[in-house]
Amino acid sequence: MSIFASMESEVRSYSRAWPTVFTTGRGAELRDESGRSYIDFFAGAGALNYGHNPPELKASLLTYLTGDGITHGLDMHTAAKRLFLTRLRDLVLAPRGLDYRVQFPGPGGTNAVEAALKLARKVTGRHTVAYFERGFHGMTLGALAVTANPAKRAGAGVPLPHTVSVPFDDPADDDAQAAARLTRALDTACADGPLAAVVVETVQGEGGVNPARPAWLRTLAAWAREHGTLLVVDDIQMGCGRTGPFFSFEPAGIVPDIVCLSKSLSGYGMPMALTLIRPEYDVWKPGEHNGTFRGYNPAFVTAARALELYWSDSTLEARTAALGRQVERALTQTARRYGLNAPRGRGLAWGLPFDRPGAAREVCDAAYRNGLLLETAGPQDDVVKLLPPLTVAQGQLDRGLAVLDGAVAAMVGIRTLVA
Repeated sequence: MSIFASMESEVRSYSRAWPTVFTTGRGAELRDESGRSYIDFFAGAGALNYGHNPPELKASLLTYLTGDGITHGLDMHTAAKRLFLTRLRDLVLAPRGLDYRVQFPGPGGTNAVEAALKLARKVTGRHTVAYFERGFHGMTLGALAVTANPAKRAGAGVPLPHTVSVPFDDPADDDAQAAARLTRALDTACADGPLAAVVVETVQGEGGVNPARPAWLRTLAAWAREHGTLLVVDDIQMGCGRTGPFFSFEPAGIVPDIVCLSKSLSGYGMPMALTLIRPEYDVWKPGEHNGTFRGYNPAFVTAARALELYWSDSTLEARTAALGRQVERALTQTARRYGLNAPRGRGLAWGLPFDRPGAAREVCDAAYRNGLLLETAGPQDDVVKLLPPLTVAQGQLDRGLAVLDGAVAAMVGIRTLVA
């Protein structure tokens, strides 16, 4: 382990929570170099919706590489890109009645957000972008400017102008109250001029797994349309089936002007991101926004295969919904057993909230000691976040939920003794 401490930057984080050396992964399971196995309810922070090393995707990748397929192509035409675009059109966009131009902005989600913000300002000629409290959109300066977490924003070292924060959907409000509160907040955000865009996660991930109601999202979309403001949906963590449908905004019946995708898009944990743009807003000039790694062809190969395998019908979506109901029931029982707040989430993205800052970190640490990988969320490490692979085996899901319940029991018991 000494090489990591001596060579790697202090910025590392996940390795501090899980102090072991992982060697192999398959499905929802990881193994370390001592041979110990871990159930993975982290899934690469949502980048591994189909688990580690899906066999069919691995086979397509190996065939492509051994055949000397193009790996680096910038934005050149390649056979791999053509296949991916065809599958995306035929299996995802067309069946949902969506018409988007596809931009490859760079390798990660923050690149997709940067492109969306830049384009929205170019289209509208406006500067200010609204974002939501507890929202997270990336760590590069533009994306960070629409990220709410104060500690992360402070890391910029410079002011982050031309953005304004507004309150997210409050479940304590009824639909009418929520609509009125949102409209007032957005109107106030326009005090210094109309907004170029408003960027939203339909289910906030890093902010604590906070789902927005469909009616609230429809109010947001209607306000944006009325005011000539572009609606940008950040579906980087909650897209690609994480909440059930391919896009998390589908249940609301809205059509965003721009959609940001990444994480599980490649299907294999490889770097890949898209910015989907309504055709009338695709006003880029050639080369006006670019990047060296904006077209990683091996990721096109696995992404196309993932779409063929998982999105040719509704089987995965239905399974995700069913497993999500199971997770909700289990977490609800845990919450009632130990006097916690109700869980919140959608599909296979769930959060178990705690009233005390740092409590979720203690639970995740206890779970790790018992062979379960979990991430914290929320501004004060106050939510345990569950992101198991959508393909998780039933037995693994059951065992993981049992380990989590035991970790909560240990934390509550220790606190009771201390008190």
